Amino acid sequence: MRKILAVAAAAALALSLSACGRDTGTPATGASGSSAAAVKGTIGVAMPTKTSERWIKDGDNIKQQLEAAGYQVNLVYANDDIPTQVTQVNDMITKKNQLLVVAAIDGVALKGALAEAKSAGIPVIAYDRLLRETDAVSYYTTFDNFKVGVQQGTSLLAGLAASGKPKPWNVELFAGSPDDNNATFFFNGAMSILQPKIDDGTIKIASGETDFKVVATLRWDAAVAKKRMENILTKSYASSDVNGVLAPYDGISRGIIAALKGSGYGSGGKVLPVVTGQDAELESVKSILAGEQYSTIFKDTSELAKATVKMIQEITSGATVTVNDTKSYDNGLKVVPTELLQPVACDKSSCKKILLDAKYYTDAQLA
Repeated sequence: MRKILAVAAAAALALSLSACGRDTGTPATGASGSSAAAVKGTIGVAMPTKTSERWIKDGDNIKQQLEAAGYQVNLVYANDDIPTQVTQVNDMITKKNQLLVVAAIDGVALKGALAEAKSAGIPVIAYDRLLRETDAVSYYTTFDNFKVGVQQGTSLLAGLAASGKPKPWNVELFAGSPDDNNATFFFNGAMSILQPKIDDGTIKIASGETDFKVVATLRWDAAVAKKRMENILTKSYASSDVNGVLAPYDGISRGIIAALKGSGYGSGGKVLPVVTGQDAELESVKSILAGEQYSTIFKDTSELAKATVKMIQEITSGATVTVNDTKSYDNGLKVVPTELLQPVACDKSSCKKILLDAKYYTDAQLA
């Protein structure tokens, strides 16, 4: 684990936080005062939406862990509306929240508000979605997003091989939202596995749709994915079957499966194709256990919250901030120091044990 030592910056940050006494009423003590490290004000946490189970879990985990550490928490959700999130972040700055944790809807849209945060001396952590085109973001906590894609591509190939279907395998590609920086990492990771198989003829993309801009799914919307899958089936599979679908997120996976079922897959001897996913959402985990969705990528949001809270404690106390990646995440203006966590691929044979061992779900929830 590489440690980034920024002594001068930490001293300046401690002075700024001490002088502001944000949300605590604590008087300024100066850079040399020992009470600066004890200041625990309000942490602003901006989440993108409640339409996805995982973001609810993220918000709850961060709030619980921060409160247990002695902070107050200003947790808000923007319902996938960019102007709402901009307003929420501006409100946090106006109220002088001590530090901001932001999971952006659009990685670029907040750069104006974040410039105000920087002017006010408020540190910003990008949470699981990189904040782009701004030098106001201090750190980034996320999972190894390229590896997520690699695991999705690898799982898709494993499922196709296990299906017994003859090659070439008919596969269709879906990607995440084009305004989410993670979506390109997921897609590129998956294509690092799948493109060689496309090139050698093992995989055939009957629709011909392979470009990220074409296969991207705005706002990760299941309904958008369902409609596109329906169109693909009508246009490209009148006389053949689709064998596999690269889906980057469980919500998208469920939309795709709904379209497939509407076209007769999963009944009458017509087997559902291999469909990947991500986030281990409960509905999709049950689908995997029932033999419908093939796999998902588990990202333990409680561990991501833990890493983020640790980083907050380091920043607000003026301590050394520990990260493990200082090269991968260039946001257009700076390479953002990052703490990367590891994702875990799971399918019907492994999902239940992995999720129960992590205490992510209970046995009763998975029944």
